[in-house]
Formats: sequence, structure tokens, C-alpha cells
Amino acid sequence: MAQKVITFILAGGKGERLHPLTRDRAKPAVPFGGIYRIIDITLSNCINSGLRKIHVLIQYKSMSLQRHLRLGWNFLNSELGEYVDVIPAQQRVGSDWYLGTADAIYQNIYTIEQEKADDVLLLAGDHIYKMNYQMMLDFHRQNDADLTVAVVEFPKEMASGLGVIQTDETNKVLGFEEKPIQPKTIPGKPDMIYASMGIYVFKRSALEEEMTDDAARGSSHHDFGKDIIPQMIKKKKRVFAYNFKDENKKEALYWRDIGTLDAYYEANMDLIQVTPVFNLYDVDWPIRTYQEQFPPAKTVFAGDENPDRIGLVLDSQISSGCIVSGGRVQRSILSPNVRINSYSEVYDSILMEGVNVGRYVKIRRAIIDKDVNIPPGTVIGYNLKDDKKRFTISENGVIVVAKGTEIK
Repeated sequence: MAQKVITFILAGGKGERLHPLTRDRAKPAVPFGGIYRIIDITLSNCINSGLRKIHVLIQYKSMSLQRHLRLGWNFLNSELGEYVDVIPAQQRVGSDWYLGTADAIYQNIYTIEQEKADDVLLLAGDHIYKMNYQMMLDFHRQNDADLTVAVVEFPKEMASGLGVIQTDETNKVLGFEEKPIQPKTIPGKPDMIYASMGIYVFKRSALEEEMTDDAARGSSHHDFGKDIIPQMIKKKKRVFAYNFKDENKKEALYWRDIGTLDAYYEANMDLIQVTPVFNLYDVDWPIRTYQEQFPPAKTVFAGDENPDRIGLVLDSQISSGCIVSGGRVQRSILSPNVRINSYSEVYDSILMEGVNVGRYVKIRRAIIDKDVNIPPGTVIGYNLKDDKKRFTISENGVIVVAKGTEIK
């Protein structure tokens, strides 16, 4: 079955709401969970679902993303028709770069025609969730659908920040609204709505027809939610909603669009709970990535001679190459090659690769991007007024220090 499907991952977005984390990299390349990049979650879902014909569409600030894919996702066997193929914007059908999600697919329609697959799976490269796409493909084919949209149930009061899908009792799609004030609810569940996950399965013939029609409409946003779905409903095409079945094996469904700094911070903090809300430790659903060769993490000093000088780590994720030398780390995530020096304190924070924390530093509720040296005695996260003069601060008060920042 998988041989008749090709997958496109849309990984070209600017990610402006994640600035400054996206100042030097594409949103799917932003580090996540210590050792991963955001796109690793989607790619791992593909591999775990048995899908091995994958095109990644890139555009903005894609150098680190391309490097990560080349180093970490080159294990598929091309002789068996397996690949993770990186396709940059090529202006193949005109002089424009990608103008929207639908236009990105249209500009690569020649690839779809060459592959001659029965169905085309379209994914976003910047969401956190676990999903077996084969189950969605089975549903799509059982309903002889032209388009199947993956949806997840949310409380009605959250609709104003989501794209809401209206269905009938058979899950046939009747309408789509972006961030509605008075949303259409799920049949039989008046307090719940179906939110679009940005995951689509198209019958290939239907996709080619819709992309061509959309490209000819001058007024289009070239967006699947705003344009393609409404047009297909208007044409009375067979459009169905597939209710998300979570492979995360938790009570609550887990799907996160980490498009803002606060959403990104909270999704990382989900990982360090006693029972992680998003489970990275499930051997039946492994998350792959590329990791450089670093030595094991270690702690130094046990407070024998100086009770205040203890290398202590509590309720945290610590990656390879980290040294906690006489400092305290609690409820935090340390990416590879981070050093915490004596008498320093790091709480509720995310420190990315190569960060060096000097002596007597205090950090709280912060995201420190790569290769930042924090001088001795620096205080971050305890005085928002002072922090605002030097760093970015999210709506919820999380301090973000950009990559390579020189702190005086």
C-alpha cells in the first residue's frame, strides 16, 4: 500500500512568530526536546507509518535544515525507491517563489505526475504529535474520498484560534471556517469542534485538478484551508474528515502547533513532567534524529568540601556532552555540549547546543539559543524590565536570548 503514496512535507514557512529562534533557520529546523529538530517528529511519523517516499519542500533560511536532513535522514535505500528528497523553491511554473501551501504543491506538480501515485499525503513540518498515517490512508480509500482532512477534537471555546471543520454524522465535510467566533460543533457533541490539523490526503487526480484550477484564480490565497477545501465543497467533491487517533498512548490527545514562543516553550516543558505529556521514550514509536558524537553527560562536585558547590540535576533532560560542574539545574532541558559552571542556577529553561553558563549565573523561564556565553554573575528571568532592554520576551514572560548573542 505504501508504494502507492507519495508524501510532501511543507517546510518552507518563515515562522515569524517564533523570532528570534527563526532568525537564522527555518521553523522546522528549530531544536526541540534537547536533541531533536521539530521536523524530526513528522519524519518519524512517516517512517513509523511505513511511508518512505518523502519530499521536503523548503524555502526560507533552509541551510541548517538541509544539513540536518542530509546527515540524519539519508538512511533510506534509493535502490528500493525510498528517499527523503529535499526540494527547494525553483520558480518552475513562473517567476514567483512559493505563494502559499497550495502553490508550493502546484509548483511541484511535475513530481506528482512523474511518481504516478494513487494518493498524495501532505504534511506540515512544524507540529508535534504522533500519528499513524496508514490508518488515515485506509479511511480515505474506504470512503473513496477526493480529499481527506485530519481533524482533532477541541473544546468549542478554543475555536477562535483554529481552523474549524464542519461535518455531518458520516464525517463528510460540509464547511471550513478560519478562527470562527461561533463555530459549528461536532454532531452529537455540542461542546466540541473539529480543528484541522493541516494534514491532507488527496486522490492524485483530484489534487492535480484542484492545483491547476487554483493557480488560474487570481484572487486566491493559494492556501488549502482558505481556498482549496471551500472550493472542493462548492464543487460537491467527496471531502471527508478523519478523526485523529493518537499514537502517544496518553489519556488526552496530543497535537501542538508550536507556532509561537509560548507554545514552543510549553511543548518543551511537557517533556520533563514526571509522566511526560509527549512521550519520547516509547520504543514502539521511536523518534529519529541526527546527533553529533559527544561524550556522556556528567555532573561534577558533590559538595563534600563546599556544600554550595554541587553538580545537581533534577526533573530535567540532559543531552550528551553536557557538564554540570557545581551548578544546579531543575525542570530544564539542556541540549548537547552545554556547560553549567559552579554556583549557577538554571530553572524552568531551555538551553540549546553550546551554551556556556558562567559562575554565579541565575536563569529562570528562559530559552537560550545556541552558542551563547553567559558571563559570571548574569541574571536572566528575575527582572523583566531589565531583560526587555536586552532580550526578546514572549507574551507570557519567557525570556528568549538569540543565537550567538554577546552578553555584556
